[in-house]
Amino acid sequence: MELFDVYPLLDVTPERASGCTVWDDKGVEYLDLYGGHAVISIGHTHPHYVERISGQLAKIGFYSNSVQNPLQRELASLLGRQCGYAGYRLFLCNSGAEANENAIKLASFVTGRKKFIAFGKGFHGRTSAAVALTDNPKIAAPVNLTDNALILPFNDLEAVGRAFRENDIAGVLVEGIQGIGGIRIPAPGFLAGLEQLCKEHGALLILDEIQSGYGRTGKFFAHQYDGVTPALITMAKGMGNGFPIGGLLISPEIEAHYGMLGTTFGGSHLACAAALAVLEVMEEEKLTENAAATGHYLMDQLRGLPPECEVRGRGLMTGIEFPYPVKNIRDRLLHDFHIFTGFSGTHTLRLLPPLCLSREQARVFVNALFSVVTPEG
Repeated sequence: MELFDVYPLLDVTPERASGCTVWDDKGVEYLDLYGGHAVISIGHTHPHYVERISGQLAKIGFYSNSVQNPLQRELASLLGRQCGYAGYRLFLCNSGAEANENAIKLASFVTGRKKFIAFGKGFHGRTSAAVALTDNPKIAAPVNLTDNALILPFNDLEAVGRAFRENDIAGVLVEGIQGIGGIRIPAPGFLAGLEQLCKEHGALLILDEIQSGYGRTGKFFAHQYDGVTPALITMAKGMGNGFPIGGLLISPEIEAHYGMLGTTFGGSHLACAAALAVLEVMEEEKLTENAAATGHYLMDQLRGLPPECEVRGRGLMTGIEFPYPVKNIRDRLLHDFHIFTGFSGTHTLRLLPPLCLSREQARVFVNALFSVVTPEG
């Protein structure tokens, strides 16, 4: 049997990793500035993470959500304390798309409405309702196309206001920072304006923090820079440092009832052990603070790029837009300097390193990038 060919693959086979470093099957060492799509939060194979998962697996790895699992309550308590939403409630699932799917469903349950607003260049997942609200026709099959999805221009509050006046809106789904869309930050007042419109019209504001959450931007969630309090917050990627887990934070104003949401694998013993290890390491090693400080240093250094380049981001969520395609830059960084990076579209280099990235490692990347983009490089 062959694999279903849906990914263009780099010619690198990682074999082992530690912190921000990856070694391939030939023993070549790479600096990881991408973290597997922002998934690696506390660093590869962190000793505490390995110990937590190994120890849990030796006890029990899985049982269904029909029995007590104290690890789920422990995770909810620690997460609430660290993220600033101790009064909210937690629903655990397996991925970011699933988290968004449940948030959309929950907002529809609460409001009794069908229509949702999302934004151009946004990305919310590849499952049914999530992909309907994702602005990428290449990943939407005919079955995903629906009149219930209104895709509006990002940062255009006037367009959102019109949509609210003309439709019964259940909710607004927006990323704390657009990731795949090119590391695009909400304009000042945009998220606050969305929150106000949702309150005025009885809709729910859903913050997709799947890529921009978990300390990546220098705050636990990116929307905390804007002082808003969403009804629903979705999480995944950095939550498990590579172990599949997603979650949904739910306002205390939303009532639960049996059968409303459900999952087979979500919140398993192993998933909770991984997620607890992540939060414990983040707190012990002050990784959110490191993301802020190292991210500030990185952004400051990148200001030395040619003026036609635009640098965007917060913390360790960085986009560098060039006036030409970045494929050659990314390839040279990988093959000549052994540095993993990502991209958004054709013109934007995307950096999502582990939150333990040091200034020295950031400087290694900056030196390599400058040598590639300058005329001499």
